Amino acid sequence: MADIPLVSPQPGIDRLARLRRSLFPTPLSGLVSLAGIALALWIGWALLQWVVVQAVFTGSAEDCRAASGACWAVVTARWRLMFFGLYPYEEHWRSALACFVLVATIVLSCLPVFWTALRIAVLWVASAALFLLLMRGGLFGLSLVGEEKWGGLTLSIFIFAGTALFGMPLAIALALLRRSTLPLVSKLAGGFIDTVRSLPLVTILFTVAVLLPILAPGLSGTKLMRVIFGMAIFFAAYQAEILRSGIQSLPVGQEEAAKALGLGYWQRMRKVILPQAFRRALPPTVSQFAISFKEVSLVIIIGIFDFLASGNAAYGSGEWAFAYVEVYVFMAFVNFIFVFSLSRYGAYLERRMRVGK
Repeated sequence: MADIPLVSPQPGIDRLARLRRSLFPTPLSGLVSLAGIALALWIGWALLQWVVVQAVFTGSAEDCRAASGACWAVVTARWRLMFFGLYPYEEHWRSALACFVLVATIVLSCLPVFWTALRIAVLWVASAALFLLLMRGGLFGLSLVGEEKWGGLTLSIFIFAGTALFGMPLAIALALLRRSTLPLVSKLAGGFIDTVRSLPLVTILFTVAVLLPILAPGLSGTKLMRVIFGMAIFFAAYQAEILRSGIQSLPVGQEEAAKALGLGYWQRMRKVILPQAFRRALPPTVSQFAISFKEVSLVIIIGIFDFLASGNAAYGSGEWAFAYVEVYVFMAFVNFIFVFSLSRYGAYLERRMRVGK
């Protein structure tokens, strides 16, 4: 008779026993665990009281001063400024729709059905054209709104999307140039990458925002485009090294086998090398995207009215000056939603592609 595997009829008891062994293996460890649990519960209860129970969600600044909890009324009263910045009030629907277009495009780009060069190009070209039409206007009866009036969360997402859109192709080009068999090309690409990586992003932003119009006035373009260009270069320098590490981790036989099949250089890169390199470099690539999204807030120092600058303006008036903590907590929560969603998507891709297995 075949042996019948022993299965615990009460898995809940087993989990409870494992939890007891991990938290209370010795009397001293048990005391430390109890103290930690008590401290966590106390902090959690205090936060619950401040965030929800005693908080003020609507009303005036005077109502908030009279309460002992958080003043979320500043968010309900000033959310338009945080989301849309200096964009004309009566045209906020255009900024909201443009933000939705960008977010929807990013989400669609994450779907495998769009993972072809033609489809992703058509998707982003169409969405970029629609975004610029909505934000700038000047056609189809839409009033013209200059870039100096763009701001808020919509502008932050646009800068991030532009950074990734221009930075990723540049990163691929730099990674391939650094692996070139021509010594001059390889050294120039390596020198460029190492120079950019040795500079703080703040320095690059100041360079493109202040010095570039002086050094090349005819090629400088708008300030917003220069900022996106600078952030794309910074992103590309780091991402190029990530991709190069993925390429170098591949066995030499991969490219040799592709050569034996008669594939040219670009066919080898497109069909054999780069897909595997991206797969192996997926975790640091997702991290680089998350870092780039958070680095967008640095544009505030060169006068770009992004989400952080709009939040500062939301409590900057004398009426809501005391509610800066709530504004920053709300902005942190919005950023957390985007970055956490990106990290979860990266985890999904790792499971789908079985990275590291």
